[in-house]
Amino acid sequence: MSETVNGSVIAISSQVMRGSVGNRAAAFALETLGFPVWSVPTIVMPWHPGQGPSTRLRFPDADFEKAMNDLANAPWTGEVKAVLTGYFGSTAQVRAVARLIKTLREKNPDLIYACDPVMGDKGGLYVPLETAQAILDELIPLASIATPNRYELAWMSGADLETNATIMDAALALGPARMLVTSAVPMMTGGIGNLFLSGKAALLAEHRSIDNVPNGLGDLLGALFLARVLQGMSDEKALQLATASVFEILARTMKRGMNELTLETDASSLSTPMAMVQMRHLMHPGRVKQK
Repeated sequence: MSETVNGSVIAISSQVMRGSVGNRAAAFALETLGFPVWSVPTIVMPWHPGQGPSTRLRFPDADFEKAMNDLANAPWTGEVKAVLTGYFGSTAQVRAVARLIKTLREKNPDLIYACDPVMGDKGGLYVPLETAQAILDELIPLASIATPNRYELAWMSGADLETNATIMDAALALGPARMLVTSAVPMMTGGIGNLFLSGKAALLAEHRSIDNVPNGLGDLLGALFLARVLQGMSDEKALQLATASVFEILARTMKRGMNELTLETDASSLSTPMAMVQMRHLMHPGRVKQK
């Protein structure tokens, strides 16, 4: 009897030599949950810039584009069920990946594309403006799932997002069928929330807020949510489990006093998280406007 093999995921993001951010986090999470990963680095660094200066190894745009063409025409593209993207090293990389996704969709219209528009945080954009604009113009319209933080969504929508109602309006207007917005406005004291919006559901997953956290939480959450969707779970269950896994790993990492997520030690938290997450059903903006 042969085992059922999950479809492969092409994961495209930054690669660090030390740490658990970018594709190091995403690929580990996907593989732990049983998904083969085609791992594509957009830039290679010794460690996350938040850990201090280091050398950046970049690929010539022409070479990167050739590699994307190789993937698009590979004899194994029938294995690929999803594409996940994160940090990009140049605007040309964004456009090359957009072409890859379009080619894969021609072969498999059901391909899921999850876009984590890694471009900024509370302090503003940390990628060049033209790269951020390319993500908005080229990739967001292709996305089945988008996982921006609140500040990235604010930049893409051109609006101040100080309430969950305005976050939901912005998410609905942006277009992807599923939007998972991190750093949403919490409803519980001392909490932090992940807000999910689809055409039907508006959900808020909350847990206790922790200060001075390691990098990589967004990379991890996006990969876990995608994996749970690929497993056929409901959006609500996927959100609950992905949020619980991230919080559990974060809490254990902080307890150890580590400055990088301890994924290798806490793989069980990826597959079977035990942390409690407060789930709330919010009033969907579409229903409010119908009244």
